[in-house]
Amino acid sequence: MSKKILVVDDAAFMRMMIKDILTKNGYTVVGEAENGAKAIEKYKELNPDLVIMDITMPEVDGIQAVKGIKKIDQNANIIMCSAMGQQAMVIESIQAGAKDFIVKPFQAERVLEAVRKVLM
Repeated sequence: MSKKILVVDDAAFMRMMIKDILTKNGYTVVGEAENGAKAIEKYKELNPDLVIMDITMPEVDGIQAVKGIKKIDQNANIIMCSAMGQQAMVIESIQAGAKDFIVKPFQAERVLEAVRKVLM
C-alpha cells in the first residue's frame, strides 16, 4: 500500500515539484495546502502518513502548523522544508516535532531519503 502524503507550501510550483518527485517514486499525494492553517485542516480531513511542510508561509507558518498537527496527532510524521540559512527555524521546527528537514532547492534523492527515513 502506498503511503499518503500531504504537501504544504505557499508556492504552487514547489508543491508541484515535490508532488512530482513523490508520485514518480510510488507515493500518493493525497492533498496540498498553501499555508499552515489549511495544513492543519487537511491533516484532520485526510489523515496522511506524512506531511512535507514549508517553514515560511503566510497566515500560519510551518512551525505553528507542526505544533497544531502534533496536538491532533502526537505521532504525526512531518518533514520541514526550508531555504538555505534558516538554521534557527529548522531547529525550532525539530523541537516542535518535525522528524527531518530538507533544504531548498530540492534534490530528488534527498527528498526521497528523508521520506523513506521518516516512514520506516
